[in-house]
Amino acid sequence: MILTVQKVNKWFGEEPARTYALREVSFGLDFGEMLYIVGPSGSGKTTLLSVISGILRPNSGSVTVEGKDIWTLDTDALADFRLHGVGFVFQDYHLFPRLTTVENVAVPLILRRVPWEEGLQKSRKILEIVGLSGKGELPPQKLSGGEQQRVAIARAIVAEPDLLIFDEPTASLDGDTGKKILAFVKNNILNERRAIVVVTHDDRIYEYASRIIHMEDGRITDHTGAGQ
Repeated sequence: MILTVQKVNKWFGEEPARTYALREVSFGLDFGEMLYIVGPSGSGKTTLLSVISGILRPNSGSVTVEGKDIWTLDTDALADFRLHGVGFVFQDYHLFPRLTTVENVAVPLILRRVPWEEGLQKSRKILEIVGLSGKGELPPQKLSGGEQQRVAIARAIVAEPDLLIFDEPTASLDGDTGKKILAFVKNNILNERRAIVVVTHDDRIYEYASRIIHMEDGRITDHTGAGQ
């Protein structure tokens, strides 16, 4: 088990005006799984992503990643987890327009103080893995939406984290391209040493999920898929 979320609660404000974003959320994730978290806007999906990626502290409950409860870590160790332990793919790609494609991919390595040329060399190899060989010197704006999403995926995996988080990965893509991206992720990025969490509104890509968690009003309301 790579990830265990146990009875997590997150609220904002104080009683009597307290607003709950997450209520008693519990689930686990095994290596080799791609878990989807789905639900309407305001259901708590984005808050949950922030909690399990070490960005937003829950008010109660635990988040254990590879045996460590990340919310018991000190500030430096938690920052190290965010840098080394998890890869994040944003729905709007968040690529730097003034950097080339290969430089965008290399950013996490530079933050880890990998020498510049070594980081670029590794990033070019990762671009080959995601099908963008030969496009490393182009700026992101010269790429299609699907290609930019692949750059974002390459950047997330370049430091080889075991846990990947995708936030609405098909939101800016047409249906056919979105399905191709998720099929690619399942067939080429997911493996027995890695697990992926995907938040999505796009039911056209449900077929690529190992399991699906449904959320509403901060709670898990249904849990379907393999092993259920």
